[in-house]
Amino acid sequence: MSDLYAGGELLAEVVRNAFVESRHHGSVVVLGPDGEVAAWAGDVLGAVFPRSSAKPLQAVGLLRAGLGLDGPDLALVAASHRGQEPHVAGVLEILARSGIPVDALRCPPDYPLAEDARDAVVRAGHGRERVFMNCSGKHAGMLRTARANGWPLETYLDPDHPLQERLAATVTELIGEPIAATGVDGCGAPLFACSLRGLAGAFLRLVSAPGGSRERAVADAMRAYPLLVSGDDPAEDDTRLMRAVPGLLLKGGAEGVAAAALPGVGAVALKIDDGGMRARLPVLAAAFARLGVNLSGQVPVFGGGREVGVVRSVW
Repeated sequence: MSDLYAGGELLAEVVRNAFVESRHHGSVVVLGPDGEVAAWAGDVLGAVFPRSSAKPLQAVGLLRAGLGLDGPDLALVAASHRGQEPHVAGVLEILARSGIPVDALRCPPDYPLAEDARDAVVRAGHGRERVFMNCSGKHAGMLRTARANGWPLETYLDPDHPLQERLAATVTELIGEPIAATGVDGCGAPLFACSLRGLAGAFLRLVSAPGGSRERAVADAMRAYPLLVSGDDPAEDDTRLMRAVPGLLLKGGAEGVAAAALPGVGAVALKIDDGGMRARLPVLAAAFARLGVNLSGQVPVFGGGREVGVVRSVW
């Protein structure tokens, strides 16, 4: 595998009043049900940071290290939640059941991402809090796992912490390749670079794993509780599409990353080079169309409050 991502090809364009206004380049890989590459564009072997698309893989690592959660709690550990009431209450409960104080969280303080939740926080006179941050579920899972093993809580984000070493080992196994680089994610946790080919393969492993396995436990929890993975907002692709397509596992990430898999069908991973989030859905839909699956990939463009165009895949 090449360690350096070389950049991609033209994947999507923004059309306003039949005029192409902008273009997005990137890379995408499509795997068949056997894990072999069925289609691709751009550089699918160079390393990228998967950002929050790596959370399901980290959740598998937490289970292997002794995290005793399932169902909605496990879905929250793999989530990029919007800070709505079920998300915040769930994270607080995960911490409380292990006697871990909220201030043990080391993700940065933030406002909820959901507008309704953020407005409620401001109206109540409150400010940014760590529990509102969209990665607080993952951090709560990390803290609970560290507590279960007797590992220090204060340094749970250090790359050489026993917890992070075990997560790195799990990610390496699931992606089927060495970690190309280790960085720091927006939430402060270690972030492991991998190829899109490796990321798609890892997602396929999760949905194809036998019942009772830790890989399958994460996939099943996310698919059973999609509201907790993202939020109750029509614009939230993870929640909306997992509700609409039975068996679909989908997890988006910052900077234009997304990964998804459907058992017996295949998997997809993509990266938009400029980090543009609006191009992800049309490209994801075009990728799944190559597997015979119809996803709603419509992303409208508005002018004066009415729809005047679309973001569309050209791949």
